[in-house]
Amino acid sequence: MTAFFQSLGMSYEWAWFVATIAGILLIALPLMLAVAMIIYVDRKVWAAIALRRGPNVVGPFGLLQSFADGLKVFLQETIIPSAANKGLFLIAPILTFTVALLAWAVIPFGPEAVLADINIGLLYVLAISSLGVYGVVVSGWASNSKYPFFSAMRAAAQMISYEVSIGFLLVCVIMWAGTNNMNGIIEAQRGHGLGIVNGFFFNPLLFPIWVMFLISALAETARAPFDLTEAESELVAGYQTEYSSMSFALFWLGEYANVLLMCALNAILFFGGWLPPLNVDLIPWFDIPGWIWLFAKIFLFFLIFSWVKATVPRFRYDQLMRLGWKVFLPLSLLFVVLVSGWLMITRYGVAA
Repeated sequence: MTAFFQSLGMSYEWAWFVATIAGILLIALPLMLAVAMIIYVDRKVWAAIALRRGPNVVGPFGLLQSFADGLKVFLQETIIPSAANKGLFLIAPILTFTVALLAWAVIPFGPEAVLADINIGLLYVLAISSLGVYGVVVSGWASNSKYPFFSAMRAAAQMISYEVSIGFLLVCVIMWAGTNNMNGIIEAQRGHGLGIVNGFFFNPLLFPIWVMFLISALAETARAPFDLTEAESELVAGYQTEYSSMSFALFWLGEYANVLLMCALNAILFFGGWLPPLNVDLIPWFDIPGWIWLFAKIFLFFLIFSWVKATVPRFRYDQLMRLGWKVFLPLSLLFVVLVSGWLMITRYGVAA
């Protein structure tokens, strides 16, 4: 893209700057539209499972319902509690929303379609996603209210607990792929299953790692059955209780952007990312673009997230922490040993 703007007569510095801004907008604007639409899909899935119709009034088939909700919160008054720390109270939702967008900089939508194709892409995503807890904690503390503070403490403990397991699970993927680069991880999955299937999920050692990663992703994004930070019966909606108007909407946008990010990571790390499911020409006369495959896989995982939310009852907090520390952490450590041992024997040789 930089070369394109240089061809228009710009210097390299200005061409790079404009190309970077254009790349950011090409990711951020469709992501915002996608967030609006997946909220609609979420509600439709829940309604279908509960034998209801869901959104069906605003626009054809109710497609404009999310935009109507967005307009409603935009027109509402922003209320700041008198005892709140006003600066931190306003910064918290901005922090949550901004961090949710930053991780998308290294998500590859195709072989060359990535904003920042850095060698430590996966470590970057892990580092950025771990910052999301700050927005929740700051909002709970700055509200100067009992229930939001309880929710913030729950969120901090929950996210830290499952990020430890996610870190070890990602170590297994990095060892198998031999790289931290996101495109490199995708390419390592080409023909991984019997030379035909593109994806690590086909691997008997990596399949249980994907199952644990999927469950940990649910906990990391505070989705059911791990939505203890928003347990209405205990916390009156949790850390965002005191928020209204656009500050409340920013929390929701950040939450759903994180959900989409976790769906994208599931697709990229275990299901071949922008590669087709099979390493063959499915349609010989037409090459389906990689971004279509990636979007289809993200949508599939989002349907799984919605299905789980609509069908699985909420955990108790002690069950949540026990699963993270007493089940997933030992299992993730065990799989680090198994994967590294298997690679030493089969790929690098016992003598190495």
